Amino acid sequence: MNAFVMRSKDTDREADEPIWALAPYPALAADTDGVIRQINDAARVLFGIAELGVPLADAAPTWLHQAHRHLMRESRTTPATPVRGPIGDRTFEAHPTRWTDKGVPHIVWWLADSTDQQSASDALRIERERAAFLTEVSNDLASLDVGLCLNATVRLAARHLADLALVVVPKTGRGYSAVFCGPDGQVVNDDLDIDPGEVPGLAETLRGFPSAVARWIDPATVPERFFRGLLDAPSSMMVTTLPGPGAPAGAMVLVRRAGRAAYTEGEEAFARMVAVRAGTAMSAARLYAEQTSITEILMRELLPPRARDLDGVELAARYRPSGSGERVGGDFYDLYPAGNGDQESLVVLGDVCGKGLQAAVLTGKIRNALQVLLPLADDHHHVLSRLNQMMLLNGDPTKFVTLVLASVRRHGERVRLRLTSAGHPAPLIIRAGGAVEEVPTVGTLIGVMEQLSTDTVTVELAPGEICLLHTDGVTEARGGPGGDEMFGEDRLQRELARCGGMTPDEIVEHVQMLASEWVGDGHHDDTAVIAITPRQGH
Repeated sequence: MNAFVMRSKDTDREADEPIWALAPYPALAADTDGVIRQINDAARVLFGIAELGVPLADAAPTWLHQAHRHLMRESRTTPATPVRGPIGDRTFEAHPTRWTDKGVPHIVWWLADSTDQQSASDALRIERERAAFLTEVSNDLASLDVGLCLNATVRLAARHLADLALVVVPKTGRGYSAVFCGPDGQVVNDDLDIDPGEVPGLAETLRGFPSAVARWIDPATVPERFFRGLLDAPSSMMVTTLPGPGAPAGAMVLVRRAGRAAYTEGEEAFARMVAVRAGTAMSAARLYAEQTSITEILMRELLPPRARDLDGVELAARYRPSGSGERVGGDFYDLYPAGNGDQESLVVLGDVCGKGLQAAVLTGKIRNALQVLLPLADDHHHVLSRLNQMMLLNGDPTKFVTLVLASVRRHGERVRLRLTSAGHPAPLIIRAGGAVEEVPTVGTLIGVMEQLSTDTVTVELAPGEICLLHTDGVTEARGGPGGDEMFGEDRLQRELARCGGMTPDEIVEHVQMLASEWVGDGHHDDTAVIAITPRQGH
């Protein structure tokens, strides 16, 4: 269709005026020189000074004039794509159409108000960016180390939310520590050398009051040393709470330098969302650190003691819990050195019913009880009977323990042992010539029956001879060629017969290795092994 139509005679416009002259959308046509040749009323209203013969550069915004020049330089086959830009406080999208008038190429620009569309697009982009940032925050804060959480929080905040980010947290005892990150991305950890009351909103936020919004804070009133020389001329500042369980985990301070827009309500709301994630991560890391510390303290009490030589007696001990990630279990040993040379030292090796932490708790109770009963150690039966009564008072028939007590004392070049078993595998003596003897001490389990039966046997070790105490984790280890065969007492004794001349350390290591190799990749029980021999050159 021809772009021009005849108008009725009662109009005051040219008869050959283009059909789009009455269109409700602003439209204008400009030639190759960028001069306006046609324009409708809506465009006159929009641009104000736009009229025929006026250069487009004088009437239209720069973005439209430049788009016109660029399109005129392009080939006529080049697609004419829309451009967008501001006019006043609104955003318009200009759609170009090529048109030739009397042989002269023109571009007709149709303009549509896209402010609402642009606002929606910007809002969607911002939400996507914020969602991506929250994902980054969650990933970077996925640490159970408090220091790493603090460093990640200020680094991310300084990169996305501010020019300077600070996190202020209470110190153990009194005072506060602070983590800073400025525009250079470097994280600084130091004590807060300023009273929080000197920073508007900070003291209140640290006490759990609502976050201090930016419009309430004048950065000029904050002492310069608070910014640590990391930012000059701060212009906008906000303080937000890092939530914690019961009390705030700390406070986050965000500062923008001069020249940047002040924080909007939307930005402050988003910053509080980030603070919630950071506070949650920091609280979880702090709780984990506290629990780890408590566990470590308790674990030290449950771990077997370090093996050490007694008076004239050499000792070696090894303990291996059943779980690869565990440190304690149901097997245990204890060493009680004699107070003087006339007394016996006491060695205890035991095996509590069960595995893991629950067995370790019961182990701890038994070890504490034995510590209390130590003054009665001259009478093994008395000690074991009192322990049996304690177990029975516990009221749980599934909780029991097997024990072997070894009272040890040096006599000249020999070591004399009094050995008493309570349901435990028999001690083994490795003689100097390689013979292996089973000590004939037997007794009932502790914690099962009212009456306890025990039998104490005295043996002597000559230099080079070793008494081996072990738990059933060695002899009942299942594996071997068939995968389900027990290692057994006979096999252990045959292996020990080849250990003549070995030191106690070498023997306990060898026994643990035998059990481990027998099990292979299969499940193994707790194992504990102790070797006792006269110390050479004593």
